[in-house]
Amino acid sequence: MITHEEFLIITSDEVQRAIASARGRDPLEVALDRTVPHARLVASQLKYLARAGRKLPHYAAAGCILPSLAFEQSSSEECASSKRIGGGRVLDLTCGLGVDAWFLSRRFDRVVTLERNPLLAEVARENFRRLGAENIEVVNRAAEDYVAECREHFDWIYADPDRRGADGRKLVRLEDCSPDMVALMPRLKELSGRICIKNSPLFDVDEAFRLFGACGVEVLSVGDECKEVVITIDPDLGDWRRIRAVALGRGEASADYGGEQPPLPQRFAAEEYRWLVIPDVALQKARMARRHLEGKADIWSDNGFGFAREEPHDVVGRVVGIEQITKYDPRHLKREWKGLGAEILKRDFPLRTEEIFRRTGLHAGGDLRLAFTKIGSDYWVIRLK
Repeated sequence: MITHEEFLIITSDEVQRAIASARGRDPLEVALDRTVPHARLVASQLKYLARAGRKLPHYAAAGCILPSLAFEQSSSEECASSKRIGGGRVLDLTCGLGVDAWFLSRRFDRVVTLERNPLLAEVARENFRRLGAENIEVVNRAAEDYVAECREHFDWIYADPDRRGADGRKLVRLEDCSPDMVALMPRLKELSGRICIKNSPLFDVDEAFRLFGACGVEVLSVGDECKEVVITIDPDLGDWRRIRAVALGRGEASADYGGEQPPLPQRFAAEEYRWLVIPDVALQKARMARRHLEGKADIWSDNGFGFAREEPHDVVGRVVGIEQITKYDPRHLKREWKGLGAEILKRDFPLRTEEIFRRTGLHAGGDLRLAFTKIGSDYWVIRLK
């Protein structure tokens, strides 16, 4: 984390010109360049601006200030832009680098965002100025203190609680994070009632309904990687328990929480299946794969593959042609494929990829694509087209 003195140096005209003129150079080269003023700080900003090109493209284009820890812990713009809430005024309890607050400012008339760290509050104000966001007010207060004294009413309250413990451990339980949204909930409901909470991708969806009862839960993934689990509480929707799996760029599916699961397929028709369905991780995390694939593909668990006789469409996930399905016999596979390179996929299969390679004589790479799974008490290998 930069110091206040370093922040003043970084925002000085001299250093800003140095950063602008050095964009595109190797940060290590810049750090060793004696002609660059405050070369170490310039190099650090260049490093994170380059990394921000993918994660925070608007921040990178605006030349925003990017302290290392705040950058690492920030939402990506892709995820922040997916939030569905909107209205007149929103209170953001957890500003940080301000990515969520900036995207909320596009959906709300006014954003009040809280940041307990005075330096991060300054950084956020400077970045919002560079981004041209004029409807965001940054308040240097702890969320607990602010909400205790607040007399305003907000259309929504948003929070992305800090999930790092004092010892640096990653926290998952909502009650352990800061601020403690469970403890604050009675007061937050007085200030708004409509509350949106971003959680770790490790957060269990069942926990949301245990803690809050009527709510909606959205599991968000990007590139088949779970990024966040978002809880939405809105009393206007009544006794509402809904879960949604959203795979950005791939589609989404939703269902009532706790709905009845479809019956399991009667048999594994290995000789009939022509298509393998790989449900997106958002469906897995939301425990929705079986319901989503009902009528489209046979699937035995929310963590497994789906198998279809006809090519299924409108699936949140990938669909790949099957060349052959056989029982898993490592000795036979070793005789047939030893020394070949392969891409390995596996669901509901007990062996690690390294162990599969060892037992079959395969190695990573090459054009062979194989999927491994367990159906009932049988183990199978699927050769993909």
